[in-house]
Amino acid sequence: MAYPIEITLRPGAPDFLDLPWDMPLSEWQGRCSRLEELPRGLSRHTVLFVNYSGEIFALKEMRPGVAEQEFDHLALAIEAHLPVVLPIGHAITETQSGQHSVLITHYLENSLPYRLLFMSQGFVRYRIHLLDAIAGLLVRLHLSGFFWGDCSLSNTLFRRDAGALQAYLVDAETSEFHEGYFSPALRFHDLQIMTENLEIELADLQASGLLVDTHIPVSGAGHHIQRRYQQLWEEVTREDIIGANEHYRIQERIRILNDMGFSVGNVELSALENGSRLRLRVVVTDRSFHRDQLNNLTALDAEEMQARKMMNEIQELRATLSQTSQRSTPLGVAAYHWLENFYNPVVERLQPLIQEDLTAAELYCEVLEHKWFLSERAQRDVGHQFAVEDYLMRFGDRQAFRSDN
Repeated sequence: MAYPIEITLRPGAPDFLDLPWDMPLSEWQGRCSRLEELPRGLSRHTVLFVNYSGEIFALKEMRPGVAEQEFDHLALAIEAHLPVVLPIGHAITETQSGQHSVLITHYLENSLPYRLLFMSQGFVRYRIHLLDAIAGLLVRLHLSGFFWGDCSLSNTLFRRDAGALQAYLVDAETSEFHEGYFSPALRFHDLQIMTENLEIELADLQASGLLVDTHIPVSGAGHHIQRRYQQLWEEVTREDIIGANEHYRIQERIRILNDMGFSVGNVELSALENGSRLRLRVVVTDRSFHRDQLNNLTALDAEEMQARKMMNEIQELRATLSQTSQRSTPLGVAAYHWLENFYNPVVERLQPLIQEDLTAAELYCEVLEHKWFLSERAQRDVGHQFAVEDYLMRFGDRQAFRSDN
């Protein structure tokens, strides 16, 4: 087994030295026992997946020097808490076809390539969220000064998030980091590239007969994302003018951004000319406010919208416990009570339905949605246990559930 010329890895990663580096990745099939077949998007590069003790890693072969650059950009994105794949390392190889660079990333678990969303009936309910997920991803990238340069469906993976989708960047080959000023012209250029790429990819899906009854317009998809992007960008970056007696509006503004999932880093206040009014600017850090809050309280890992639903439930439980005990209940106490008496028992019953691309958190949110439906019909709170048993009876066969939705 020939070793690569050079390999750079994160601490704790496998050494990958038992792979057939003397051959191009396109020739590894049948010569490497670690290969795994997984759904993937379209790529101009050869991409393979390898299994090390149950952990899956993606290998992408590129021109010399490109993998190192992409690794660096992904590492910067991870430091900025952006939704991207985790870079593990990069290698330089020498084969009969010449020298190559290979990027190694951690496989994004529970993720879906866009084509799978259209090829499976089970994902019908998620398709309408596809465009908004990309708009949200671009806003997060641009807030951190990250220029993508090749936004497309193929370069994005999606995770289910409380009935919607969360988008993750998986290809940073053309990306750039701009510290300090990130011009509107550069943001607009990124949106233009996205529009062109998406319309080509959606036209391909349409030609394949995969866009029937999806309500996703081929020619208008890019412009829909641009409008949603602009709405979100303006809400996150706008400045407010507040009067001397309107300091309550600072917390109001923070609460609105938190409800949208954004964590607030700094609040900047500057006096206007006459001194009687202030300019308010809020600096957001990332879109994981509820996710971080839930994780800190319960150690559960969930997507942002899933976490928001769970945190809403914990807050409601906190109010109920406070009323029952006639004293203020700390949020941590309510979270522990919720975890032990609601979340864990429900997830235990749902174990047979948990799949590689369907997490316990997503299933729990589906049960919450089902509980709301049953409670509305019964005009009373039917409770978690009744809801989960009814859910299992109706949708225990995931295939039947997917066909219905």
